[in-house]
Amino acid sequence: MTHTDVLEIGHKGAIAHIVFNRPNKRNALNDALIAALDDFFSTVGDDTRAIIVSGAGGHFSSGLDLSQHVSREPLEVMAHSRNWHRVMALIAQSPRPVVAAMSGAVMGGGLEFAASCHVRVAEETVRFQMPEGMRGIFVGGGGSVRISNLIGAHRMTEMMLTGRSYSGLDGERLGLAHHCVPEGQALTKAFELAERIVCNSPTINQLIIQAIAQISAMPPEAGLYAESLTAALSQTGPDAEEGLRAFLEKRVPVFR
Repeated sequence: MTHTDVLEIGHKGAIAHIVFNRPNKRNALNDALIAALDDFFSTVGDDTRAIIVSGAGGHFSSGLDLSQHVSREPLEVMAHSRNWHRVMALIAQSPRPVVAAMSGAVMGGGLEFAASCHVRVAEETVRFQMPEGMRGIFVGGGGSVRISNLIGAHRMTEMMLTGRSYSGLDGERLGLAHHCVPEGQALTKAFELAERIVCNSPTINQLIIQAIAQISAMPPEAGLYAESLTAALSQTGPDAEEGLRAFLEKRVPVFR
């Protein structure tokens, strides 16, 4: 495992495990942590086929580190927000599926980060919250788009106006999480899911992540055409040949 002041990076076979490492701040996302995420997702190698993200000390992330944002000029705030958008896009568009193992606080920028991940596992005791409205600020890490896409703009509005929080069970029901597990079990479940994911063709994993995201934003007919193109790409290569042959031979496929 490699270690920086704010991010730990370990590997288990083809799975990379990165850990937010600011437990004394409930893993609030500061500029150094965003820069470390930028570096990791910009340089991750082909030997990594899935990525798990968790937080040290019992919390996923309590959000933006507000101590760095007490006084900034408007253009500074905008530049900071756009940099977050760029880094969150690296995660959302990563060809390697990203699994969030969420415990404790998943708030503000922490929830914006989680919404960028492809698979989200929440413990029952998780606290999902968007408290920015109570702090006199607006979201800046992509939440108005990504979280609204998950739960609807109306519910995102209510969360920000009232500071309402949701449990892991609520989050699974609403779409903030795909899986809900007992306290202390998120990381175990995340590794179980990642181990399934790495058995898929890396090409198909990338097509699933990127094509579905693009198709969902298209008009229906354009989306159906893009689906046909993606199907044609996927069904005419060596991975499709191996997958179909393995099915007929009743064995597990081996994708390169």
